[in-house]
Amino acid sequence: MKPLTTIYWLRVILGIVAGLVSAVLAFSQDPTLPYTLVNSITAALAVYIITYYILKVKFKNVVEKPSKIALMGIGMYFFTWLASFVLFYTILRTVVI
Repeated sequence: MKPLTTIYWLRVILGIVAGLVSAVLAFSQDPTLPYTLVNSITAALAVYIITYYILKVKFKNVVEKPSKIALMGIGMYFFTWLASFVLFYTILRTVVI
């Protein structure tokens, strides 16, 4: 597999993981508080930024432009994060309560 394809699919998988982490974080807080969603978005951004630096170290010599590491799969990451966040949060709210 090409390096950019690997980065893309890693971002998809990390979006699902970040959605699970965000859902657990949001579930552990009071849902009526306004910062619950903000904390979930912050968790997703933190996962993205941390993994960006890890991927940058691993793929900086393989990719022709270092900026492609940051941009490859960013849309799919946040789309899968949002979809998995809603799914996991709904499951947690319906099963636990």
